[in-house]
Amino acid sequence: MIYLILSIICSVTVGAIFKISKKHDTCTTQIVTWNYVFALILCYIFFNPDLSMAAPKAHWSLYTPLVILLPSIFHLMATSIKHMGIVRTDAAQRLSLFIPIIAAWLIFRENFSTLKLAGLAVGFPAILLILAKKKEESPSRNWMFPVLVLFGFGIIDVLFKHVAILPSPSYTTSLFFIFCGSLAVTMLVVLYQVIILKISLKLMSLAFGALVGIFNFGNILFYLKAHKEFAENPSTVFAAMNMGVIVVGSIAGIFIFKEKLSKWNYMGIVLALLAIVLITLSQVYKGV
Repeated sequence: MIYLILSIICSVTVGAIFKISKKHDTCTTQIVTWNYVFALILCYIFFNPDLSMAAPKAHWSLYTPLVILLPSIFHLMATSIKHMGIVRTDAAQRLSLFIPIIAAWLIFRENFSTLKLAGLAVGFPAILLILAKKKEESPSRNWMFPVLVLFGFGIIDVLFKHVAILPSPSYTTSLFFIFCGSLAVTMLVVLYQVIILKISLKLMSLAFGALVGIFNFGNILFYLKAHKEFAENPSTVFAAMNMGVIVVGSIAGIFIFKEKLSKWNYMGIVLALLAIVLITLSQVYKGV
């Protein structure tokens, strides 16, 4: 259970670091770039990837969209946290689990149980309520950021599920290659910003990037360890991780960062937790 708790803490801490970084002289793209530098170092140390499996055997048709999506969604997540807060962004990220479920229904024609349909039925109003503005909030299009986070993480989840079932290389080796590609993409963006847009390199971006990389990797490492610990019951990890991030993220946003939510937002969070419970139960009781 300790691995699961650590994974939840690491996941929420990444959002908190992005929230705090906005108060300092930082550049989000540079933070994301340094994040991959440190994540790659830790990935090499802890996972010992098989680098001999590189070019010919690596499934780059699958890796490439992840290489582009991962840094892009990191940037969107940081922007969403800035404009909409940790509570809404974390909830949107975890509700992204509906994307692979809908993909399984529409693309792979998977039969849906009553519990899974109930989970989806509860989940959609949860999303709308979580994104609902308070009366005193001025009209804006900031709600688009958590929506894009939801869809982005959902697509990433679908792609990573395909990576996980590849016969070779191993999942952790694939992860190393994907991080390498993501680092290359973000470095090109940083070079463009420095050379063309004249944005200077910022030391604080290195500091925050190191923290994001460490906790981002910690989230992955402990999540994988939790799945090994609960190998007989993966649905426990699935439910606890998603619910834990929403609950802990909400506590951090409301009590530490003083984010203001409406009664509709709170109701949305409760419905999101209920939706996750129903989806998890649908995995446990396949025929119901």
